[in-house]
Amino acid sequence: ALAAGARVLRTPKRGLGRAYIDAIPFIRGRFVIMGDADCTYDFRELAGFVEKFREGNEFVMGSRFRGYIEPGSMPPHHRYFGTPLTTWILNRLYSSKFSDIHCGMRGVTLDGLNRMHLDSQSWEYASEMVLKSVHLELRTAEVPVRFLKDRDGRVSHHRRMGWFSPFQAAWINLRAMFVYGADFFVFWPGVVLLILGLLLTLPQSFGDIRLGPITFALHWMLVGVTMSLVGFVCFLLGCLAKIFFDYTGKRTDRLLRWFRYTRATAVSGFLVIAGALCTLPLVLQYGKNDLKLPAALGYRDHLAVTGLLFIACGFFLFVFTLLIHGAALTTRRGREGRTPNGS
Repeated sequence: ALAAGARVLRTPKRGLGRAYIDAIPFIRGRFVIMGDADCTYDFRELAGFVEKFREGNEFVMGSRFRGYIEPGSMPPHHRYFGTPLTTWILNRLYSSKFSDIHCGMRGVTLDGLNRMHLDSQSWEYASEMVLKSVHLELRTAEVPVRFLKDRDGRVSHHRRMGWFSPFQAAWINLRAMFVYGADFFVFWPGVVLLILGLLLTLPQSFGDIRLGPITFALHWMLVGVTMSLVGFVCFLLGCLAKIFFDYTGKRTDRLLRWFRYTRATAVSGFLVIAGALCTLPLVLQYGKNDLKLPAALGYRDHLAVTGLLFIACGFFLFVFTLLIHGAALTTRRGREGRTPNGS
């Protein structure tokens, strides 16, 4: 390569992701096309990438499944199970439409690559790059590519490292998907749990409810309270996760509008006061009975359970309001303080 006039960068630190990170400060062009230089990709077929860049795309993924896969180039469990499964998982987590997230040939604008601030040192860089392109709302396209089998005499890295290597690579890629997409596991599941819990709790605030042969009593109400609390906390954690992985600032601004400090603290205070008023009748009844529980359950018990739910939600909302504003300041300072090469 040197004899042919190429610039060759030697990276002392090991790791595929590390090699890409170390190369960023040395890039001179506007468009960056990268790929595995093991003769499994044909670098003479770059016209499709350049065409997509000139159309205004910022991230261009190669797709072996939309192109050509030479017989013997990909093990069956990679071709028919591993790659399709992890691609499907990423598309579900990030609402994307990629067909081959592990393709070793891809392109990105230099500006987009700088804004990605890649952190992964190993195989998971591939997934990190794809999912950050979604977080950054980069204009994305796919290009069919040819995937060729290993040349005679070459043994692939997975075969050199043993049978467990592909599974290790898949696991660390999944870890990257789950960490950067943590809100998927808590935000909407939390919303659903909260709604179901409130539907089960609030109608019973003044006593048991009978629907045909089923009687919804205090035990059902406690189930509803548990669902409501878990759902509310998951919803709040999902909002925090959205801020931690917001690379454009849009979601942070939207959430700060939802949870304005004065309004959110006022709502949390209202919930605590309302909850205290709901529990007051039971406390007074308890005092009148010489600190003994009444023989039979009544509306006071149901109303007190609703009150405790309101108090807990009010407390969580107040603490969350402090956290979300602190997280917004920290992440915004981090975005503004990052240098172009990602340091």
